[in-house]
Amino acid sequence: MRLVASCYESLFFRKEIYKLKTDTIAAIATAMSNAGLSIIRISGENSLEIIDKIYSSKSGKKKISAQNSHTIHYGYIMDGEEIIDEVMVLLMKGPNSYTREDVVEIDCHGGIVVTKKILEIIIKNGARPAEPGEFTKRAFLNGRIDLSQAEAVMDIINAKNDMALKSSVCQLKGNIHDKIVKERNIILRDIAFIEAALDDPEHIDIDGFSDELSKHVKQVIFDLNHLLETTDNGKILKEGIKTVILGKPNAGKSSLLNILVGEDRAIVTDIEGTTRDTLEESINLGGVILNLIDTAGIRDTKDFVEKIGVEKAKETALDADLIIYVVDASRELDKNDEEILRLMEGKKAIVLLNKMDLKPIIKREDLKLVTNQLIIEVSAIKREGIDTLEKSIEDMFFQGELKFNDEIYITNIRHKHGLEESIKSLNQVISSVELGMPEDFYTIDLMNAYESLGEIIGESVGEDLVNTIFREFCMGK
Repeated sequence: MRLVASCYESLFFRKEIYKLKTDTIAAIATAMSNAGLSIIRISGENSLEIIDKIYSSKSGKKKISAQNSHTIHYGYIMDGEEIIDEVMVLLMKGPNSYTREDVVEIDCHGGIVVTKKILEIIIKNGARPAEPGEFTKRAFLNGRIDLSQAEAVMDIINAKNDMALKSSVCQLKGNIHDKIVKERNIILRDIAFIEAALDDPEHIDIDGFSDELSKHVKQVIFDLNHLLETTDNGKILKEGIKTVILGKPNAGKSSLLNILVGEDRAIVTDIEGTTRDTLEESINLGGVILNLIDTAGIRDTKDFVEKIGVEKAKETALDADLIIYVVDASRELDKNDEEILRLMEGKKAIVLLNKMDLKPIIKREDLKLVTNQLIIEVSAIKREGIDTLEKSIEDMFFQGELKFNDEIYITNIRHKHGLEESIKSLNQVISSVELGMPEDFYTIDLMNAYESLGEIIGESVGEDLVNTIFREFCMGK
């Protein structure tokens, strides 16, 4: 039963692996600027003792440590006999708090000097400055949230649009956690049965179990693949659509960027080669961020600086989620267009036949002979066809459905890796069953799959990885 025992031991991973700190930490939880109020947060075993030392009730009530949890108190922060500020103090006793420790939050006036002064007084009376993300790290180590929920906290803070925010909130509520735990439990039950049968063959018959195991594993693989299929949309929800605008010089790329952004961000002239470097802007398109990158016109050039810009444009196109190829309808196609078409191969792309307000030399039918991409006729200068472009992008990435539901989206590359490794191990189980391998071979790969899923929710990850994740958090969170 060694493997089964190790499965259950992983449930106590956080306590076993880490020497969980219980000292008292403090940090300013709001931005350092002149504002209506600031919040200083304290957490740890001496939180109540510290607040008792520095807080004086305006009504003469007894010490805060003697008050009921989840109450708010009005009074002063004191440095000895000196009043520093008039404050509200929120008391949340563990384990019913964010960190599951005693937590105190001080709402003071939002001046930079007074906020820093209060933090200094707290530290002078026994706390230490918190590390970035240490409050959330303690919530994770104390078992209040799992690692995927902790990551969702930072995703909420960094959300760039409503869709990303809703996805992160669902993750914080535990939708990824619940799904991963469900699949892990199926794997765990099969491991337990196999090992019990191997340890006690007289009472537990394993004959024919391989067929049942195969059904279970195939269903788990199906479920995990469904999650994995959401990673592309998840990346778009979180980071936006990396959209590279390509074309020859003076095709109208910069004019298109300015129209989509809604202001003159790119310089537009009749001189070819005006744009020599990439220019990046973001817009909200139907609830999703479109990260637009205007590039130097693709052409052979002897100008050293322009040549660097052309090469950078080609490199940028390699990582694009979407390429918008702007074609000047008033000029013939040439070898530069052929190079752009090669850059578009294997990519999602839209061809804009621009300057249709002029006498066109190139027609839609001409472009259809050289590309099978979507072609839209536009006039950037007259802002014609732009609505069609925006609708086409929505259809291309979301089949016209941009409404968010409670479906799980995998937005984290670490989660994607865990799913891929688990599926790989489970496929090995199927191969072992088909080859008629001994049952103890199954448990090795089942355990690997179990642990790979555990990495997603933080049941089996190293201390270095956890520290790296929380170092990316903002101070005071």
